[in-house]
Amino acid sequence: MEIERKLAEMGLALPEPPRPVANYIPAVQVGDLVFVGGVANRINGQLTCRGKVGREVSLEQAYAAARDCALNHLAILKAHLGDLDRIERIVKVVVHVNSAPGFNQQPRVANGESDLLVALWGERGRHTRLALGAAELFDDIPVETEIIVQVAPEA
Repeated sequence: MEIERKLAEMGLALPEPPRPVANYIPAVQVGDLVFVGGVANRINGQLTCRGKVGREVSLEQAYAAARDCALNHLAILKAHLGDLDRIERIVKVVVHVNSAPGFNQQPRVANGESDLLVALWGERGRHTRLALGAAELFDDIPVETEIIVQVAPEA
């Protein structure tokens, strides 16, 4: 429960795990890797902001939206694993940013998820990453992210 304690110290809490919006499952484990599908900045069913980054959504709002995506990933991982402390390493994060024409700060948006993961896991939270702009995202969400983590065997 160390990770959840750190979240609480940051003033953050895990939301309810988001439900898939189409025909897929939230997480798949293959060996010691867990692949978590794309999530949006929907906290307990409510979008925290909507629109294109660089137009309706500021860089600061998009950074917070990416952090909200991280919280959703952690909620899915807790439901899948039972305990976030089983996560040994954050392996990879992919971030899609619904970008207005001319917006080219996708890595700064992606830091919203990356910074939280590093704050929680330290060096084990440092990961590979892809941050890219998208012309459109489902439901006009500003950010969608996915994650791969390495986990310890069940005790």
